[in-house]
Amino acid sequence: MESIRPMPSARLAGPAVLGTKWDIHRLSSYTSYLSSISGSVTFYELVWCKVEPVKGIFDWHQADKFVNESARLGERMMLKLRVGRCWATGGQAQYERGQGNKTESAMPLDLRAYRAFVEAAVRRYAPRGVVEYAVENEINSPSNWAGTAAQYRQLIGVAAQAIHAASPEAVVVGPGLSSTTYGYGIAARLVALGQDDQAVQAYNAYFQRRFGTRSGQLPQVSDLAGLQAVLDSEQGRRDLQYLDLVQQLARERVFAVRQIHFYEAWSSVPDLLTYLRATTPATTPIQAWEVGSFWEGSDASADERAAELVKTVSLLLAGGVHMVVWLPLAVNPSGRHADEPRYGLLDPDGAVRPSGLALAAIVAAARGAKVTPVAANGLTGVAFERTGRTDLFVWSASSQPVHLRLAHGDQAALVGRPTAGRPTGSSTLAVGSEPQQLTVSGGLTAFLAGQ
Repeated sequence: MESIRPMPSARLAGPAVLGTKWDIHRLSSYTSYLSSISGSVTFYELVWCKVEPVKGIFDWHQADKFVNESARLGERMMLKLRVGRCWATGGQAQYERGQGNKTESAMPLDLRAYRAFVEAAVRRYAPRGVVEYAVENEINSPSNWAGTAAQYRQLIGVAAQAIHAASPEAVVVGPGLSSTTYGYGIAARLVALGQDDQAVQAYNAYFQRRFGTRSGQLPQVSDLAGLQAVLDSEQGRRDLQYLDLVQQLARERVFAVRQIHFYEAWSSVPDLLTYLRATTPATTPIQAWEVGSFWEGSDASADERAAELVKTVSLLLAGGVHMVVWLPLAVNPSGRHADEPRYGLLDPDGAVRPSGLALAAIVAAARGAKVTPVAANGLTGVAFERTGRTDLFVWSASSQPVHLRLAHGDQAALVGRPTAGRPTGSSTLAVGSEPQQLTVSGGLTAFLAGQ
């Protein structure tokens, strides 16, 4: 596994932006927490077939509600523009799921009507502060996109023109592929480089929490032949095809921002970043619109879950991913995934978990700060620097603790566990595998030089 190094400076411009994805039907339980992380971001899926269920009759009230509530909470809203399946596409939906009866998208029968929908959406929401518009979602999955790669290329071309026509300041964002897609891409790239053993190792590491799920689509492999069989599978070929398509669209500047999704173990973030650096133009920013922790059947404690979040988010930000949105904010006990394979920040009643406290601590430290990777003095993590103060979220890069000297006035606490903090004053701190938040006077370079 390669060590973290920052992406080109263009990707580190400006402060980091974080956020969560919430359910408006239970928003009253979450208002207090969301208000505490004001200045964050969220997104909403705006589906043409829901907005215009009957040709010529538009209903924007649900999207309006999300946009208005996000503004009230001090959040910035982003939109995923999806087609869905209805009169506008013809045919019958093959996948229907969730309380909202979400379906896959299909290619519109009339691209002029599709363009009109996109322009109407952007003209409606750009004046309300919506800047970023993603075109479709996880198109590598048939349950999200029923068309072909060629059809998607045509669709996003039309959408991009419509978005810019409606608002020259709007930003077109790529579709975002599923988290598992990158495991195929990482392994295939290493195979192409002749690094067969590393490819097998990276594949097994990336999918360590997926073995036994997805009806055996992602088996553990022991050699190149086993890995190649997975890459040559129907899903493997589709995922690699759509990864290639996203890379082409990025090179051609069809979209301005590459969107990624990541739900795997934090230890695979370095491999993901190495892959993204190799396949994304240096001038194309990367935003992680969906980040979470898929860990089906996990018996990890709440504190271990918080540590997982801190390491995942810290490494993404340190690696140059400018935006991170955690999903979900809280589990829906009556939803499809009541067993919570993806871990939330809050209990269903709104009680804040250690993970929620941890994300709130990172949000507070990141506001208006310069993001700097930490990979020195035996530490790994990220720092947020501002005039006269630096917040570090760090842990030991090895199995051995790192002993740090804290000056008078410096503070230290286990992230998400403020009651486990240490009093200010000149002292020595041992940093192990659990992430620590250090607040020190001055800049990062001076602090590390004093160790």
